[in-house]
Amino acid sequence: MEETLGLTLKKARTERGLSLRGVERATGINNAHLSQIESGTIAKPEMAMLWELAALYELDYGQLLTLAGYGSSPESSGRQRQRLTMAMRAMGELSPSEQGEVLEFMAALRRKKAGE
Repeated sequence: MEETLGLTLKKARTERGLSLRGVERATGINNAHLSQIESGTIAKPEMAMLWELAALYELDYGQLLTLAGYGSSPESSGRQRQRLTMAMRAMGELSPSEQGEVLEFMAALRRKKAGE
């Protein structure tokens, strides 16, 4: 059977004896949304969700990104995954207000780039 994001996440969850509601309590990700990811209805969930699930299930974040279809070439996606991993770790160490400031800064950078 082909390895998919949904099957990988469902297997990891069940191996840890967690219900969808238990994962929701641990991560804040709605259990219905989790079910749609596991069933493949949602094939490319947000990277932040994958980060939370990778941490909870002790899975490789880069593998989850690949299964979700993030990145194109193996070389560029490897560098991109490394940067994303570092960014997600750094965001996790910030307070909610600091995270908001970072997101506002990123939005300003996107607007600036779009205006160029």
